[in-house]
Amino acid sequence: MAYDNNNIFARILRGELPSHRVYEDNDTVAFMDVMPQATGHTLVLPKAPSRNLLDADPAVFASLFATVQKVASAAKEAFDADGVLVSQFNEAAAGQSVYHLHVHIIPCFEGVPLKPHTGEMEKPEVLVANAEKLRAALQR
Repeated sequence: MAYDNNNIFARILRGELPSHRVYEDNDTVAFMDVMPQATGHTLVLPKAPSRNLLDADPAVFASLFATVQKVASAAKEAFDADGVLVSQFNEAAAGQSVYHLHVHIIPCFEGVPLKPHTGEMEKPEVLVANAEKLRAALQR
């Protein structure tokens, strides 16, 4: 299938929809997931359009995963996490629901299960506070 320029992440990248951005450079952007599976759940996207890893230009991977590493390290620190889950889904059968390449960064805590990705949105004030914590850790 072709890339849809009107998917929700493309619209966020163009500034048509709001997001709680925590990091941005020439090639990538990171923002808080509005339906987090854990405290600090963040998404990292390349700015270059592609549905997922299967059709992406391989040239985007270096900058994408450099940002993933940077944000994952900062998330572990900012939220005092015991570990960090990094995941990426390709097509509906694998769990992809938004068709713009993106990577999930989910801080994990011993004994605390991840919440399901049910469609229940987090309170805006929680997203703002978590974004502030993560931005502060990224600046250290």
